Amino acid sequence: MARAATWARGSDVIHRLDGMCVASVARVGPYAAGIQRSSPRSRAQQSRLAMGTFLGHFVPGLAFAILGMWHTLNTIKAYKLKGASGFRSATWFPFPSPLPGLKHLELYLLLAFSALAIVDQLVDLPLLALSLQPDTLEHATMYLHLGVYASVALAADVASSPSPHHGALGDVVTALAASVFGQELFLLRLHSADHVGLEGHYHWLMQLVVTASLVLTSATVVLPRSFPVAVVRSASVLFQGLWFVVMGFVLWVPSLVPTGCHGAEGSAAMHSAVACSTKEATRRTMAMANLQFSWVLAAVWVVTAYMCLRVDGRCMEYVQIQAPRADGRVLTVDGDSSQKRVFPVSEHV
Repeated sequence: MARAATWARGSDVIHRLDGMCVASVARVGPYAAGIQRSSPRSRAQQSRLAMGTFLGHFVPGLAFAILGMWHTLNTIKAYKLKGASGFRSATWFPFPSPLPGLKHLELYLLLAFSALAIVDQLVDLPLLALSLQPDTLEHATMYLHLGVYASVALAADVASSPSPHHGALGDVVTALAASVFGQELFLLRLHSADHVGLEGHYHWLMQLVVTASLVLTSATVVLPRSFPVAVVRSASVLFQGLWFVVMGFVLWVPSLVPTGCHGAEGSAAMHSAVACSTKEATRRTMAMANLQFSWVLAAVWVVTAYMCLRVDGRCMEYVQIQAPRADGRVLTVDGDSSQKRVFPVSEHV
């Protein structure tokens, strides 16, 4: 009897425990279902994040490529128009338009682009919430320096256009442009995001291009009349933009991810966007990245050489030609009278 009573009490305890388990499962059930229902939403958020990261490379890359083409074209035109003696490099160029307000269109566009890029980095637009993560702050800081340069260049041109010291202020603006590339290189080199593997290799190649832009822009301050330095600097900006575009397609378009690699799950900002299954696949994709880098460089040089051979600067503006003085010296376009020009004169005139 005692054993039966004990078994009965034990059975009652078991039944009660079973009831508690069922109740717990009933309570946990909606939560588990909620997790299952939220998984598609998480995948959708990851898809939007991947597209946003693709646009985060493609849109700035396209903007830099257009800016580099614009600078290369105008640098070549200015050199062919003014010649070696009158040429002086510039970090921005007036927009040819009959409307005076469009003269500074390049600087206006840089300011607008910088402001929109900062807002895109710091504000989560669907939720209107601030995103103050280290990587977003670093990206926003890059655009901040670009906006500071554009605003200072605009203010310097408006305030000193009739001033004889416009050339000195132009050198200051050029130094500020060099600092933009310097800050870009600094923040890329010491990026808080963990760019490893294939993505890290693409970013390392990008650092090479930014270094070239920094060195050439700094050299422009010392050699403002050097046409090779000016045109290669402009070509480096074009190269930088094209490489940004290549990175956006290769790293963030799933169909273009190299063979043997795949998009890394949860690679929002602090991890690599692409993961390779084997070391051999990693080496192969890095070798392909090197080839892509070389091909883009070749394309930049082909475009630059074509513009150097085909662009004519005679249609840009009229230049006043002054007769030589008694000592054979003439004033050049920028007022430099230290050079002599020899005008051949026919003896039968």
